[in-house]
Amino acid sequence: MKNIALVLLLSFTVAAHAVEKKTEHTVKLAEGEAPEAATVEAMAWVAGRWTGPGLGGQTEETWSPPDAGVMIGTFRLIREGKPVFYEFMMLSVTDRGLVLRLKHFNPDMTAWEERDKFVEFRYVRTAGNLVQFEGLTFRRDSDDRLTIFLALRSKDVVREETFEMTRAK
Repeated sequence: MKNIALVLLLSFTVAAHAVEKKTEHTVKLAEGEAPEAATVEAMAWVAGRWTGPGLGGQTEETWSPPDAGVMIGTFRLIREGKPVFYEFMMLSVTDRGLVLRLKHFNPDMTAWEERDKFVEFRYVRTAGNLVQFEGLTFRRDSDDRLTIFLALRSKDVVREETFEMTRAK
């Protein structure tokens, strides 16, 4: 009986250390840990157009349905009636597992990242109504409400930005 309790305790300890908190609502994989296996269908529910406040302005995020193992998305931030920046996003399975990759663009379409560089959010897990990537969490509040939590780093400080989105009709 002691051996079974020890095995269970060790199992829970290992599971608890597989994911670490990055911010209040975002996580990262613990060193050496692998993400859960997943396909783009884990995010199929997000397909469509979403709008809401964020980053001091009005945001819009649009996602295509899964097709050929990929989902494509766009994001834009508008402040005081003017575009601030855009993102082009791709959700796909790579040799690192499911990843969300994106590139930022200025209003004139010049890229923030170098030609062959991008920002990558590696999938961690799905837990109830959460789909978690390293530093990025999608929370499905209902079929028409979505909250996105994003860990943003500025120098040595990490803060969390929240986007409360509504499905646009």
